[in-house]
Parts: sequence; C-alpha cells; structure tokens
Amino acid sequence: MTQQLELNDYKQQIADLYSRRSHNYDESDWHLQIAHRLVEYTQIISGQQVLDIATGTGMVAIEAAQIVGSEGRVVGVDISAGMLEQATRKIEALGLSNIELHLADAETLNFPANSFDRILCSSALIWMADIPATLRLWYQFLKPDGLIGFHGFADTAFIAGVVMKEVCKKYGVSLTYNDITGTADKCYNLLASAGFEEIEVKVEQYGSYISLEQAKQMWMGGSNNPTPGQFPNPLSQLSSLALEQAKARFDAELEALVTDQGIWNDITVFFTFGRKPANKG
Repeated sequence: MTQQLELNDYKQQIADLYSRRSHNYDESDWHLQIAHRLVEYTQIISGQQVLDIATGTGMVAIEAAQIVGSEGRVVGVDISAGMLEQATRKIEALGLSNIELHLADAETLNFPANSFDRILCSSALIWMADIPATLRLWYQFLKPDGLIGFHGFADTAFIAGVVMKEVCKKYGVSLTYNDITGTADKCYNLLASAGFEEIEVKVEQYGSYISLEQAKQMWMGGSNNPTPGQFPNPLSQLSSLALEQAKARFDAELEALVTDQGIWNDITVFFTFGRKPANKG
C-alpha cells in the first residue's frame, strides 16, 4: 500500500476527517448495514474482479473478497491512511489474500480500461469534487456488461445537515450537502449521463431517533470541517459573531424537534445501480 499521497486542501480535510474517525467507524451499525446491502444488490459471484472505491475500513471489500474467492480479486482505494490501517488489520486477521489496498484519490485513478466486473462506492460519492466527471472515469474501468453501485442520500437525510442548511440560508450561506443525490431521479440521471444503462434505484430507510445531544454534536461549523463538494467550508464566510449566532439558532431549531422518542434522524438511502453496455469497450 502506497504511504504518501498528494492531495489538495479539500481532499486533505476529508482524509484527515476520516482518519480521525477510523478508530470507531465500525461501531456505526447503519454503515455496516448499507455496505452489506450494496454488496448483496450487486450480485457479486466467484472469480470476479471488484473495485471498492472509498473502501474505508474495508466493509465492502472484505465481504466482496469472501464471495469472489481465490480466483477473484478485490481492489480497495481510499484517501485516508487511518481508514486503510483499520482495513489492513481486519484483512490480516481474516487471512484474506485476494484484497489489494491503495492509498489513492478516487477522482484520479488510472486503472486499465475494462478491468473490473463490479465497481462499488459505499457512502462516499457526495465527497467527490466533480461527481459527473468521476462517474465517467469509473465507467472506463468497468468491463462491458459490468455493474456499478453506489449509495445516494436523500435531501431529507441527516437531520443536522437539513437544519444547518435552513439556518445558514438566513445568513446568506448556501450548503449543498446531499443535493446532487437528493432524489431517486437525480441518482438515476447521474448514471444515465455517464453512459450507464439498465439503471435501477432502490429506496430504503435506515433512520432512527437520536438524542438532542447527539444531534447538536453534528454541527459542522469549524473551518477544518469539510463539507461535501464545497471548499472552503461555506461557513468560513461568517464572522465569529455570526457563526456563534448560527450555532445558537441551530441548537434552538433542534430543540424544537425533540419528541418523547428523541429527534428523528432520517437516513433515506438510494441504492443506485447501472450497467455498462455490453457492446462498449
């Protein structure tokens, strides 16, 4: 695994964020659930070649490797060295020899054309700086008749982001978050525009009630906190006073949402799949 990677400031913030999260990332049940579901839906079979983009701690890569077996191969890429360290520990503990891990930027990959039967991207597509261009790049790596699968998140997903967007509008700040994958139609069109066919979007709900304190901790107002697809963080435009006021309003908006069960945190996931036409090389 390559140990050094040249990243721009936006990508470096993402890499640092996920390295900080790497030690307890696997404690997230819903991440595990949707990673498994993505693998399940893509119907991986023995002997296939699989590319797992933003592999993180290897949730998708490990499950895929166990399916493809010794005749197959899984390549996992990620920009976070901390996440790949966790993935490496898990792979070694399981004794898997058919997984390669690469410290790499998913938007500048240079695999040979027509290399993979399946390309998967779990929970990470919205972090790409140019999603349409990135999907076109990944299209090249897929074999004809190969399948791509990714997670999109609804524009109603993740209550802290929804509330932050509304609060920040009052201060003239626009946050995009899940906008590019915010509906099933948007996810469909992303793949259609990249040349994929036989596109299917499956909608599933993984939301739950969370405590007020948990919701408040999701505030992403710090200058070192990246926001998907935007750099620098648009909140850095605000003065210290305005940022403090926005945080107070954010907290108040969340408090108004509290019920006896807590605050509903919607996690509507669009499992999105498309096939590279069989006649395309």
